[in-house]
Formats: sequence, C-alpha cells, structure tokens
Amino acid sequence: MRELIALGCTECKRKNYFITKNKRKHPEKFEINKFCKFCKKHLKHKEAKV
Repeated sequence: MRELIALGCTECKRKNYFITKNKRKHPEKFEINKFCKFCKKHLKHKEAKV
C-alpha cells in the first residue's frame, strides 16, 4: 500500500530525501522543512516524481 516518494528542494529543485507514503489515506502533496545539503540551509521540500 505504501509508495516511495521523493522530496525535492523548492529552491534548487534537487531530490534530497526519499520516504514512503500511503496515497489512499493521504492523497494531498507532502511538504516539510528539511535541510538541503546543496543549498546548505533549511528549506521547504515538496513531494516530487521519483
């Protein structure tokens, strides 16, 4: 049931994190503040295509 999704930085657009998510229970896009190792700061990361 759980699907692999990638989290991409909103500033540099690179995929930094991969997590799993149940798309039936949570169909909305996932968004969280995480550290981007390329930008070297905490930024919003949104769900992106794998």
